[in-house]
Amino acid sequence: MRGKAGAAAVLCAVLVAGCGDDGDNSDATSPMQSAAAPAAPPGSSSASAGAAAKAPDFGASREIATGLNVPWGIGFLPGGDALVAERNTGRIVQVPAQGGAARQVYQVPGVQASGEGGLLGLAVSPNYAQDGYVYAYFTAANDNRIVRFKLGDGTPEVIFSGLAKAGIHNGGRIAFGPDGMLYVGAGDAGQRPKAQDPGSPNGKILRLAADGKPAPGNPTAGSPVYSLGHRNVQGFGWDSAGRMWAVEFGQDTFDEVNLIKPGANYGWPTVEGKGDTQGGKFTNPLVTWATDDASPSGAAIIGDTLYVAALRGERLWTVPLNGEQTGPPKAELTGKYGRLRTAVAAPDGSLWVSTSNRDGRGDPNDGDDRILRF
Repeated sequence: MRGKAGAAAVLCAVLVAGCGDDGDNSDATSPMQSAAAPAAPPGSSSASAGAAAKAPDFGASREIATGLNVPWGIGFLPGGDALVAERNTGRIVQVPAQGGAARQVYQVPGVQASGEGGLLGLAVSPNYAQDGYVYAYFTAANDNRIVRFKLGDGTPEVIFSGLAKAGIHNGGRIAFGPDGMLYVGAGDAGQRPKAQDPGSPNGKILRLAADGKPAPGNPTAGSPVYSLGHRNVQGFGWDSAGRMWAVEFGQDTFDEVNLIKPGANYGWPTVEGKGDTQGGKFTNPLVTWATDDASPSGAAIIGDTLYVAALRGERLWTVPLNGEQTGPPKAELTGKYGRLRTAVAAPDGSLWVSTSNRDGRGDPNDGDDRILRF
């Protein structure tokens, strides 16, 4: 067991006090709510099969890959193998579905890894068998951007650019939703007013078509913005009814789990955690955590449970989902593997979790960073 675990006490039946950032909270350093959503596409962060889905066994894990350099985004190919993005190297490696040596299959050009920036989110096209596209979110010389490419083609196509970059709050998670659209967690890049500015893509969850254009049916026609008032969203997924859930870094007090609805405003920077909704203008989170207990990055949904990878908290949070409500969160793996970056549902229904102990804020052990299967 690792030493710095932090308290894991649940403070309330639904709300738990808390927050965090990429391990340091300081600012210094359409219609998808359908009742029967289709299965999540390859590379999605959800494998929602209702209550029938089997819960992961946290007493038994298997190492899928070791010796990785800050694995951030994970997406699955149709055959079950995974593509993994390394934040600091700009490499994409392929990992066998049953585990084994990772091999480089692509080098994303133009990645500028600094602070929390670098090669971040990764998504495999839901039509990969036909179009062969892989999508990546990364920090470039002047901005954060999204590209798509084919593994056999060295030239990526920029499909979305102009997201403000910084050493912190770059967001970066991307995933295709049950509606086939590309969802993007865009941080506020340390520029707080952008989160409330509807004309800025920063501090938002974006919803894009596969070519990067604003998706049809967005709350404002012609705008990529799906929801606003976010500080730094790095994880989200969909439940079996198509509801979108996202986790978010707070600053000094509260990290959050939010039920995302189109056009909703989640309050940052006016509100951190649960607070005054100003007559319904802002939407409160359903779960909050204390700073030391979370810093939530990746998130996945399997069955009726949200799994949240915590960096500073060095644990995996499980959050029961019941319609639009949540049950008491429970901490698993506390301090056992160090900083946890990404949680993703694999095509076989297992849960994959990556560590982030080589990101400059962790305490790496032999074999770090690694991907574990539960």
